[in-house]
Amino acid sequence: MGMSKSSLAFLVLVFAFFVCYVMSSGSYDYFQFVQQWPPTNCILRTKCSKPRPLQNFTIHGLWPSNYSNPKMPSNCIGSRFNFTKVSPRLRSKLKISWPDVESGNDTKFWEGEWNKHGTCSERTLNQMQYFQRSHEMWNFHNITEILRNASIVPHATHTWKYSDIVSPIQTAIKRTPLLRCKPRPKSQTKSQPKSQAMSQLLHEVVLCFDYDALVIIDCNRTAGCWNNVDILFP
Repeated sequence: MGMSKSSLAFLVLVFAFFVCYVMSSGSYDYFQFVQQWPPTNCILRTKCSKPRPLQNFTIHGLWPSNYSNPKMPSNCIGSRFNFTKVSPRLRSKLKISWPDVESGNDTKFWEGEWNKHGTCSERTLNQMQYFQRSHEMWNFHNITEILRNASIVPHATHTWKYSDIVSPIQTAIKRTPLLRCKPRPKSQTKSQPKSQAMSQLLHEVVLCFDYDALVIIDCNRTAGCWNNVDILFP
């Protein structure tokens, strides 16, 4: 006897609830530690909290991720952000390593990152550990210094290939990072030479870590910068 439509619908519903539960309870494979380049943020936004944005990479977030879908999980079931769970000493450090360069509201930025991403790894890292580990990663893997030592520094017109930027980072961390880029605003490209107008802006450098956020691993080359398009490091 075949399965009735009502039974099939019930099984589909149960499967959907199961998938939602797995995603909301924090099932993940590895961490993406994402550092952003503030000048790119400020180019893309109409307003920025710092007229002359920071000239060093800052933390965007520590994101538990799945190989099948690096954007998941998110917004998991867990404790909401609690300002008191992060010590005053650590908060003073985070204002340097993890500032909100767009609106200037650091605490709101941390709250958003914890509620969206941190809750998904709470069984591994509590709130204090989540922010402490992120700051340690930023401090130990100084992307700004790594690139500067390879003579890759911000420039208004000079462009690089993807491999030019990845190579020195890969050499320093002994693992493969991932770069993410953003298209240049149209308002910036109208008067530029074609070679520069076709370039993309370096936005983020991603380092990947194991399930416990302790061991650095290779990142998979997922959606990031466009292939064969020069990268501008503004």
